[in-house]
Amino acid sequence: MSPRTGAGAYASVGVESSVLTASPHQLINMLFDGAGVAIRMAGMHMQAGHTARKGEAISRALDIVNNGLLAALDVQRGGELAQRLAALYEYIARRLLSANLDNDKAALDEAGQLLEEIGSAWRDIGPRAGHPST
Repeated sequence: MSPRTGAGAYASVGVESSVLTASPHQLINMLFDGAGVAIRMAGMHMQAGHTARKGEAISRALDIVNNGLLAALDVQRGGELAQRLAALYEYIARRLLSANLDNDKAALDEAGQLLEEIGSAWRDIGPRAGHPST
């Protein structure tokens, strides 16, 4: 096993352990963090002209938005706020698709900024809702 593979395996175990011991609030924090990392990676790949890697990073971000953040919403219990968040996540997904298809850095940056703002608000409510933020 190469050192790089060993480090990757160690990191993977660390992430899995964090997920298994995280509160629901912390899991959502992890989704926001993961989406942010994927979007930043997509931006670097876009600037470098690495089209396939850019697409992979945007796909990761889309997966987190659609199958993580959007899927986690409880529209029945969350009411209007959850509906508005759902619409915003759908808009972010469209901006990510546009960024990928049109190599549109502004669309990518907008999606990242919106997710950062929502994630920041989410982290702020953790302590107030009685949930530890880390």
